Amino acid sequence: MNLHLTGHHVEITPAIREYVTGKLEKIHRHFDHVIDVNVVMTVEKLDQRIEANVHLSGKEIHVQAHDGDMYAAIDGLIDKLDRQVIKYKERFATAARHSPGIKRIPQDN
Repeated sequence: MNLHLTGHHVEITPAIREYVTGKLEKIHRHFDHVIDVNVVMTVEKLDQRIEANVHLSGKEIHVQAHDGDMYAAIDGLIDKLDRQVIKYKERFATAARHSPGIKRIPQDN
């Protein structure tokens, strides 16, 4: 899993980087086909925004959250992202389970 953190009008401190990385491990535990994660943190006056684009095998998920505190915004983002990844995982598993197998054509002898 590749992780790209970007800050607009905010410096990405090692503490924030570790916090985001630790929280994203929860997503990786639920679904291990995560290819790439792009996280953008933005500060606009008193509003702390965080957005994430998650590239899964076959799908791109975009989630955003905002709060007065950056850590609370990160928590909200991870909750939303977790719900969407679990929803995708259930669809992915259902499609794989219901896909037709190899069809055998009866041979005339």
